[in-house]
Amino acid sequence: MKFGKYILIILSLLVISCATKRPQGATEAEVLYKEAKELVGKSRYIQATEKLNLIRSQYPYSFYATHAELMQADILFSQENYAEAAAAYILFRDFHPKYEELGYVIFRISESFYRQLPETFDRDLSAGVEAIKYYNELTLTYSNTEYVKDAQKRITQIEDMLEKKEIYIADFYFKTKDYFAAKARYEDVLKNLKNEQERPRIMARIEESNTKLNPTN
Repeated sequence: MKFGKYILIILSLLVISCATKRPQGATEAEVLYKEAKELVGKSRYIQATEKLNLIRSQYPYSFYATHAELMQADILFSQENYAEAAAAYILFRDFHPKYEELGYVIFRISESFYRQLPETFDRDLSAGVEAIKYYNELTLTYSNTEYVKDAQKRITQIEDMLEKKEIYIADFYFKTKDYFAAKARYEDVLKNLKNEQERPRIMARIEESNTKLNPTN
């Protein structure tokens, strides 16, 4: 029985030793960064953030300090805190304009706004406008990156939502007999209309609005 207890104690110590074994690194900042990366891989974001905060507070001029900032933004994104993630990525871009993977950062800014979009077009789409701004920056400035294809798809999707929203608002004005506002909205929609199937209906609504506004003509 005593031998068995000794074996259990030894095994427990081995497990604890393995669990607390730190990764190799030339500096403490590198070790902390590697630990944070391992924790992120296990979705242990709170513990990872603690490691990153240590790097940023104790080793602010380290090579890994910059990478720690970006990893913190990635953690916010993984936690689906998209508003905070967008702010963190934008701050990173502003402070590190020459970062070698800036295309990735701008894509993540775009995605952070994109993922704040509502499921239906009849709600607030301001996040979509911001997403398009950064997607366009990505496609223009980093056209050779792997993110461009997805960016172009997202732009098309968001523009479709925005167009539907504008038509929805114009229809609302028309139904409530605010023909002046309806006519103005419909005319704005026609300037950049992508859904050509809507054109005949919109033109008919504009004509009818004109008739209502000028009944003697």
